[in-house]
Formats: sequence, structure tokens, C-alpha cells
Amino acid sequence: MLSSRRILSPTLCAVALLLAPLLRAAAPSHAQASLVAADTAVQPGHPLTVALRMVHDAHWHTYWLNPGTGLPTSLDWKLPPGWKAGDIQWPAPHTLTDHTGAVVGNGYDGELFLPVTLTPPADLAPGTTVTLAANAQWLVCSDVCIPGDADVSLTLPVSAAAPAPDATWGGKIHATIAGLPRAEAAWTATASRAAKSVTLTVTPAGAMPAGAAPTGLHFFSDDNTVAFDQPQIVKPDGRGGFALTMPVSIDAPKDATKLLGVLTSESGWLAGGALRGLRIETPFAPASAAAAGPAASVFQSSTPGAQPQPAAGGLLGTLLLAFVGGLILNLMPCVFPVLGIKILGFVNQAGHERGKVVAHGLVFALGVLLSFWSLAGTLAGLRAGGSQLGWGFQLQSPAFVFGLAAVMLVFGLNMSGVFEFGLRATAVGSKLQTKSGFAGSFFTGVLATVVATPCSAPFLAPALGAALALSTAASFAIFTAIALGLSAPYLLLSIFPGAVKILPRPGAWMETFKQFMAFPLYATVGYLVWVLAGQTTDEGLQNVLFGLVLVAMAVWVYGRWTAPGASAGCVRFGVAGLLALAATGLWLGYPHSAEARSAAALAAGAPEVVWEPWSPEAVAKLRADGRIVYVDFTARWCATCQANKKLVFHSDDVLKYFADHKIATLRGDWTNKDPRITAELAAYNRSAVPFNLIWMPGRTEPVILSELLTPGTVLDALKQG
Repeated sequence: MLSSRRILSPTLCAVALLLAPLLRAAAPSHAQASLVAADTAVQPGHPLTVALRMVHDAHWHTYWLNPGTGLPTSLDWKLPPGWKAGDIQWPAPHTLTDHTGAVVGNGYDGELFLPVTLTPPADLAPGTTVTLAANAQWLVCSDVCIPGDADVSLTLPVSAAAPAPDATWGGKIHATIAGLPRAEAAWTATASRAAKSVTLTVTPAGAMPAGAAPTGLHFFSDDNTVAFDQPQIVKPDGRGGFALTMPVSIDAPKDATKLLGVLTSESGWLAGGALRGLRIETPFAPASAAAAGPAASVFQSSTPGAQPQPAAGGLLGTLLLAFVGGLILNLMPCVFPVLGIKILGFVNQAGHERGKVVAHGLVFALGVLLSFWSLAGTLAGLRAGGSQLGWGFQLQSPAFVFGLAAVMLVFGLNMSGVFEFGLRATAVGSKLQTKSGFAGSFFTGVLATVVATPCSAPFLAPALGAALALSTAASFAIFTAIALGLSAPYLLLSIFPGAVKILPRPGAWMETFKQFMAFPLYATVGYLVWVLAGQTTDEGLQNVLFGLVLVAMAVWVYGRWTAPGASAGCVRFGVAGLLALAATGLWLGYPHSAEARSAAALAAGAPEVVWEPWSPEAVAKLRADGRIVYVDFTARWCATCQANKKLVFHSDDVLKYFADHKIATLRGDWTNKDPRITAELAAYNRSAVPFNLIWMPGRTEPVILSELLTPGTVLDALKQG
């Protein structure tokens, strides 16, 4: 099974990116960035080395090229015409740990220089100056992670002569470049790859370099071939070198032919502690049985925390859970009471001949299997169609997450007794199962899956999610395991029909068990809503919650008006209510990412408003710049505030006016206690939100708006002010 860290890390990074604008504005960066140069001037046509200098606060870090769980630092250059920029040259990283000591990534702390080679055009005119600029972006983490960015720049003179080194930064940049990871003739490396481990052997090319005794070895993989967060076993190779046995990452490229990365030594690879990182780029040699066996056994015995490969461990565990889920279906109130009756029916149809009784059980199981395979095939087809549409990472799609949450909610309400699946379909299908002979046993299996076991629907929901997220083969295997679990008691009882006598009696305990099993589904809904909170806007999340409420109401109406014995008119009303409310809930809750909303607004010619945090200092600065300043004091728990935002700031007229007049927008969020906002409200004799005001240039007092806003009132206040 995948570790929780491996599953959640990409999601957390995605959430961090989505929330980046708010986080940058609301919190300190904990890392300061600047652009520095190795030389004091630019010589036309000659490469110039500059570096992004990062200074991290204590206990904070940023990430390497292959970060593990975070995001690597990047530079978006804005250079004069004719200039060319090379890639970042990455110093050797070190492992990053959290307060518990768990490895969370690969990166850097303290003072860091990331060198880049810039090549100027040859026709630069000596005596002029050039400005080199870039936008730097990074993720800085401690116990929490905060996206950061900065516009960095550097102005240098153009000189015809070779420039002198910069007195402040030249030495540090050249020292960083001298220590960059590189291949070293004094050491040779070989690598082999087995199913679960990679073995890297480094050996001195001759005698051990004088004064060099590498210690504290750790390998950092460029391409996720090696798991970044698992122990690496280091042993002498018997030839003066070292052999590292490292677990293969679950994200390892299957077709990798080389081992690429950096092997670090805390004591250095050369005399005097020089060269901390040894560049590794070596092809995988075929792993012999003798070599692969001991390496694997060492790894398994020495690294109890190592994660198994999904093919060997994760899928098997999932199949076991699926089989148990199939068994649990037999304990549902709509299945368990008829379990013994079905077996006795097999016995009667077979005339007490043991072979025929077993044959009926096998035919029943075949009906169950074919039914589940049909469902798996249908979902595989849908998945294939989704892939063609770019539906490759379903849980990164807010629409998919919302749909899955709605399905889980419906199934949970079913198990809680709000409504029942397929009651009328059961009556239709019962005619099939009354057939005699093997046909009757086969259709009993079909009915047990599709019609006569409506309680099974909640347990199919996780399988449905797996079918859309895993490979087709894995999906079929999971559905097969559920089918075998469902049919296992029938098979066993057909072989040993006398065991029917030891089954517990049906009773109220089954309904209690069924209702209890609803709560894991509700927990799943809660988790999916939490995922959506990072994928959509605040308003979008609000709509998701109300949409799910309407979906719940839809199935309640269906269950209330279509219960057994209801008149035809009540049934029609229940079905109509189900369709109307469910459609409304799905329409309302269908989420749109912040990026999609911004794109739509731009396409309409009305860019969205970007809110900055309110502070008296921000107001003073913007007013000093002659800007119109719109201030919104609000809170999540304020329903009127949410209505105002939805009504006013979804108006194209308002958005266009704000964009055309470059109106600055500040938001004072009073969701949590904030003494400064409380004091500001009190200054205007207010003690509640919403409270909106507009500072107009040249006026000493703001324009105060009413509590209930419309696009017209906001535009009138702006135009009259």
C-alpha cells in the first residue's frame, strides 16, 4: 500500500500552489532572495556567472532539483535582447527532516547560492549598463510550507576588458561552482537494479586518495529511481569501496537504463573534505541471481520501514480488503436472511446429489463473477474515454472529486436507512431466480449482484473509485475479489450444506451493523470535501457543501415517497423530486478551480478582483500612491458577507470598472479574532460585519457603504465619490 506521506504529498503541493497568492501576502516568506554576480562587470560575448542567493530563516528549508515532497526553486528570466540563460547549477543537497526526524525531502537551508551562466551578445557597447532580472519562485517549509516568490534584478556596467571578481560575492560563487557535484576520476561507479532494490558500488580507481575516507554516504536520485525517504544500507565492498543497497521508489521509471543522481559524503570524496557530491551517471548492469538475492535479503532484514512494491504488496492488500468487503455484503439485512434458503434451494433442485449441489454453487458463483466483470468492463470503458479526454489524474479534477463525494454520500444515506436501492427491480429480477435448474442458479448469482442485494451498492463505491484510478487489470482484479467474497459462503455451503444449521439467526443486529457501516462512507465524504477545499475557491467550497445538502435531500424525498405500498402518484412525486433536487445540487456544487474562474473572467473582458490583506499601513501606502482603495471587512461565518461577494463581485460591470480604474482591493478577514480589525470597526461605531468602505483620492474620510450591497450601489458610490 502507498504510504500516507506518498499519497498526500502531491496533493499538499497542489494545495500550496493554489493558495500561493494568499499565503505570500499573509505570511512572512522565511527565505530572502537576491541576484548576485561573480564579477563586477559584463564583457561582451563572454559568459557571466550570476547566482540566486537564498538566505533561510532558522529551521526553514527550500528544495533541490528532485525535491522528494516539495517543489524545486525556479527562475523565470527577463533578460535584454540577445542574452541567453543556462539552467540552474544545483549544489549537492542534504536530506530534510521534520520535528519527528522523518525524512520529508531533499534540499537546502542556511545561505545558498544557485549559480546560472548567462551569455551576453557580442555587440554590447562598452560604457553602457545592463539590467538582468528574473522572477524567482520557491517553496519554503518547516512544520508548514509557504510558497514564495520575488522579482530579483542586478545592474552591471559593460566593460571591454575582462572584469574583476566581485569583492563580496565572487569568492562565494566560485567556491559553490568548485564544489558542484561532478564525476571524479579517482572513483568508479557501477549499478544494478533488482525488483525491489538498486545496488550502487563506488570503488577507488586506484589507491584510496590521500586523506580521503568518505563517511556519511547518501544517494540522491535525479529521477525517483530510488526512494528518497527510505533507509539506505551502506557496506564495504571488500575492495576499498562501498556498496549501497537502496529501495526502489514506487514512482521509479520502469524503463530507466541508467542510475542518475548525486552520491554525497559528509567528509568529502577528495583530500581535505573537498567535493561533497559525486555525480553518478552509470548504466544498470544485469543483476545476477547471486547478487540480487543477498542484496534483497539485507534490505528486507535491515529496513523494517521499507515500503513494498505496489505489485507485490499494495495490490495484494487491496485485493484482500476487496475480498473481505465482498464477505461483508453477505451480512447485510437484504442478503443474509436468504443465504440458507438459497442453499436449500440448490439442494432441492439437485435432488440431494452432492455433485449437483456443488455444481449449482459454482454456477451461482459464475453468475456473480460475470455480473461484476460486466460492471468492471463498463467502468474500464468509461476510464479509457476519460483518459482520451485528458482525465489522467482524477483526484486532481475538482469535478471528479465532487462527483465521488456525492456518490459516497448517497451510498452512506442508503446504509443509514434514508432510502433503499432497487426495490422494484428486485421484484422484476425475482422472476429470473425462480427458474429451475442451472439457469435459476446462474440468475440467482446475477440477482445477488445487481438486483437482490441493493445493500451492496455502498461497497461498490470504493471499487468504482479504484476502477477509475488504477490500471484496467488491477480494476478487474479488485472486482473479481469482491465477487469471490460475495459468493464464497454460497460455495462453501453448497459443498457443506449441513453448515446452514450453524448460521446465526437473522435479527435486528444486521440492521445495526448496516447503519454502522455508513460512517466510514461519511468519513470519506469529509476527506473528499477537504481535498476540494484546496482545489476550488472559498465560494466554490460553499457551493459544494450546499450542493451535497441538496443531493441528500433528493434521496430523502425519493425514500420518503417511494416506500413500499406508496401510491403511483407518490412514487411519481418521489422520482420527480429526486431528479429535480439532485440535478440542482449537482449543478450548484459543480466546482470550478480558481484558475478556471480567472480564465473565464478574462475571456469575458472582466478580470477577477485580487484581494490583498487589509492593514492600516496598506491603506496609507495605497492612498499615498493616489489609488482608489476598496476595503471589505468580512468573515466566513457571515452569510450576508458571502451574499454580497457573490452578488457584487460576479458582476462583469463591477469587475470591469475595478480593472479599468486600477482600484486597489483590501480584505479584512474577521473569521478569527483580530484586535486590529475590531479596533478599526469600533472607530466607525461598528461591531459587526459586513462593513465596506471606499477611500477616494483627495478625501480625508471614506465613503461608507450599506450592509446589503448590489452592483449598482457599489458603482454609484465609486462614480459619485
